[in-house]
Amino acid sequence: MEWLEISTENCPVQRTLDLVGEKWTLLILRDAVNGVRRFDEFHRHIGLSEAVLSDRLRKLTASGVLTTVPYREPGSRARNEYRLTRKGWDLWPVLIALRQWGETHEPDPAGPVLDVHHAECGGQVRVVVECAEEHTALAPREVSARPGPGARRLT
Repeated sequence: MEWLEISTENCPVQRTLDLVGEKWTLLILRDAVNGVRRFDEFHRHIGLSEAVLSDRLRKLTASGVLTTVPYREPGSRARNEYRLTRKGWDLWPVLIALRQWGETHEPDPAGPVLDVHHAECGGQVRVVVECAEEHTALAPREVSARPGPGARRLT
């Protein structure tokens, strides 16, 4: 079965994009990875409308990417902080890959806005593709793709 004969209805890339493939959602995740927790902080830092932010936070929470933790400032009503779950943290390499691509192909002349480095040695953090046998930095030409057990013929 060739790629163009395979139905993409159950494609994991499509399912992932259905959840996190919108610009504002990725920016919320970027900020959450960098320690932003509160609605007003997301709103102020990203600059999107309260309605859109509420919708995206609700979607990410319902899907288990974020969880809420109540907090209360003195003299104020109880509110929720938004924290990444394990499922949310598993998107961190995706964000690093987007950052890496952007710095390579759409760089800011002033330099990167955030320096992401290994805390132990100071080396720059980068994403590489490797196989389960730990052969690292594979190029597309070194990879073979074939239909998996969930592949269905396009009808």
